[in-house]
Parts: sequence; C-alpha cells; structure tokens
Amino acid sequence: MSGLSTSPYLCKGALCQGPLIIEFQYNPETLTRSLTANAVNPQGKTSDSLRLWAPPTETIQLEALLDATDALTGDHGDSSARAAAQYGVYPALTALELLLYPASARMILNAALAEIGLLEVVSAAPSPTLFVWGARRVVAVRLTQFNVTEEQFDAALNPTRARVSLGMQVLTYEDLGMTSIGGALALRNHIAKEVLVASASKYLYGTALAQGTQLAGSAYNSVTQTGGQLLAQGSQLASSAYRSAEQTGTSQLASAGSALGKLF
Repeated sequence: MSGLSTSPYLCKGALCQGPLIIEFQYNPETLTRSLTANAVNPQGKTSDSLRLWAPPTETIQLEALLDATDALTGDHGDSSARAAAQYGVYPALTALELLLYPASARMILNAALAEIGLLEVVSAAPSPTLFVWGARRVVAVRLTQFNVTEEQFDAALNPTRARVSLGMQVLTYEDLGMTSIGGALALRNHIAKEVLVASASKYLYGTALAQGTQLAGSAYNSVTQTGGQLLAQGSQLASSAYRSAEQTGTSQLASAGSALGKLF
C-alpha cells in the first residue's frame, strides 16, 4: 500500500505580533465578520450619502478552544507534553493576553524618564498584530475583546481546557497609512478583492449578468413606454378639461352680462 495520504493539508489560523506567533490549536468552527460602510454623509438625503470616504469598518468575532488533554496523554518525553504537564494551557492563554499589553521594557523606561523629568509624548509604535486566516486573508487587527472561560484544571490549578472569545477590529490603510506594514497589507487585500470578483464574475456570473442587463433594459423600456402613454392621456384629459372649463366660463359670463343688461 502507498504511504501517501489523500487528506488535504490543514492550514491553521494564527495571530502574530513581531516574533510572537500564536497558532490556534483547533481552528474555530465559526468566524463572524461585520462590515459597516463609511459614507461621507450617512444621515443626509443627498448624493453624498452614496460616496464612501474609506474602506468599511470591519470587526471579527471568533471562539478558540485550548485543550491540553492530547498532550497530557501523549509521550511525556515530548517538549509540548512536558509543558502541558507543568502548565496546562496557561502558556497559550498568556500569549494571547500579551497582545493587549505594552512591552514591559518600554513601561520601565517611561517610568525612569519621568523620574528625571523627561516625558515621552508619543510612545514607539509596536509591531502590528496580524490575523492569519489562510493565504488570502492576512490582516492587521486591534484586539478589542478578550473573554476566557476556563473549564478544567490540574492539581496545581493550571487550566487544562479553556474557551477564548476574541473580538478584533480590522485596521485599514486609513488607520495605519499606506506606507506601514499593516496599511500595505490592507491595500493589497483591497486590490485582491477587486481582482477576485472581476475574475470570478466573468465565469460564474457572466450569463446571469447579461440576462439581468437584458431584463433591466426591458423593464426600463416598458416603464418608459407606459409612462409616455400615461403622459399623453393625461395631456388629452387636461386639454379637454380646460376646453370644458373655458366653454362653461364663457356661457356663465354671457348669462351674467344679459342679467346685468336687464337691470340697467
């Protein structure tokens, strides 16, 4: 029998910040994305409400599972098994939490500068946090929500199973600037979306688009003809009403004139 596997290669999602790479132990089963358009004047009733001044504001919600059971029941000579036996899933939880922390060296330096009367007005920009979800989706994000439910513990109360709910805001080139790493990635993703839709629609939606265009043209012609007929009928009715009112007004004026003639 052949030793080759027919199973597809499984890509793992991850969060990266500088040298720190946090792979998801198990890929989340669901990923919720929300996009809000950035219109020039969203509340107005003018054509400005159709104009977009920036890419949409996008948020991502997911739930990741961390479980040390497989490592604890495996070969304890393996480094991951030894770490799981000693700490459970606490190192993975801590790595995720560090995405919300500034660098400790930077905080110590700021405190030392403050002691000697120096104040750092703008802190150094940290490395961007990247959310990797396959080759087509690598985006810079800001972690906005971090909720942990620790479900099982070992004898030293290290968590051995936990569920982490993460909320992220996708950062665009409007947020970071096009010359930054995150901004360049955002611009690349923007262009890639346009190319993907253009190339896919030619094969998938070309016939439907042509049919839709024909239907829209037929509907427009029908509406135009119907509107023209109604306008012509309306004009005829208006002319008839005007002539009738004119005749009625003339006869009433003649009657009033003869009545005044009798009086005087």
